[in-house]
Amino acid sequence: MMAQKRDFNSAEEVSILSSGVKVEGKLYSEGNVRIDGQVVGDVTVNGNLTLGEGSEIKGEIKARNVTISGQVEGTINSSEKIVFEKNSVVKGDLSCKILVIEEGAKFDGRSSMGSTTPSKPAPVTP
Repeated sequence: MMAQKRDFNSAEEVSILSSGVKVEGKLYSEGNVRIDGQVVGDVTVNGNLTLGEGSEIKGEIKARNVTISGQVEGTINSSEKIVFEKNSVVKGDLSCKILVIEEGAKFDGRSSMGSTTPSKPAPVTP
């Protein structure tokens, strides 16, 4: 009988920070994370990050995909997609390839999609 290899980036493997839990400091995870509590500090996730309705984050967020239903104050950097669900409140700048903002979401900041370095404007020909 062969042992099965566990894939820590699979959809089944999710670390959960429940509501009522408050973390002060940096949070780092190799896999997927769901936060329903509060974090004051930076959050770095090599997988997907889900922020539930009761979540409150104050700090920088870095993850592959970010889905937000709670409140975020700080910058968000995603290598793929950011989704603001209808109850989300986000104050801060963000960078991603794909941005989805549902009706009812609140966003106050600047967004950058694609390359993080500004491209040179094309020359204008008369």
